[in-house]
Amino acid sequence: MPLRSPGSGSVKAARDPVHHPWFARYYARVSVSAETRMGMGAIRDRLLAGLSGRVIEIGAGNGLNFAHYPSTVSEVVALEPERSLRQLAVENALRAEVPVDVVPAAAEALPVKSEAFDAAVVSLVLCSVRDVPRALGEVRRVLRPGGVVRFFEHGRGGGPAMALTQRLLDRTLWPPLNGGCHLARDPVAALRAAGFELGPYRRLLMPESGPTLPTSYCVLGTAWRPAAGEAAADT
Repeated sequence: MPLRSPGSGSVKAARDPVHHPWFARYYARVSVSAETRMGMGAIRDRLLAGLSGRVIEIGAGNGLNFAHYPSTVSEVVALEPERSLRQLAVENALRAEVPVDVVPAAAEALPVKSEAFDAAVVSLVLCSVRDVPRALGEVRRVLRPGGVVRFFEHGRGGGPAMALTQRLLDRTLWPPLNGGCHLARDPVAALRAAGFELGPYRRLLMPESGPTLPTSYCVLGTAWRPAAGEAAADT
């Protein structure tokens, strides 16, 4: 496995698979303020509660999840392709209470062995990956049979007018201005199509009060890679 030692917080020099420096700076500021202003800290606690063993986090951003991992987690391998965000993630990894290794990699090509992790965390990343089926196929590959996926994503929602707004923004200015983000994707349907078993999930608005925005429609939940016997039965 081409990784540094757990908790090292180091990053090898490599060509960045994603480069959005302006958006990275903007996201870093907004995400920190959202911890309290929008209750994101509480969402992260719920997202990660009860995890244990080895965890892979896809698209770790600036590493704000790291402080919320429970002590039952033995190691987090956190992948972030954008250099500016990755540097901030390294700083947060060094302050985390669990070992965190920050790795430069894109979701569509995870540089880790198959069936190497007990859990995967996908948080506000499926909106921006270039190839959602391929990325989720990689997540399924690196999870052990029966491994859990915790997800918090935004996507399609609202009535016909909002759905139309989301689609129009996706086809015009939104992705290039927001690091490749798309508003009208359906993360639950994508997980199901990738072969995951959907567990409990909850749809919510972020923020819960105030104006409803095209980014407000979120979902928080759990999915599993089918256990070995179940996977064999499906084929």
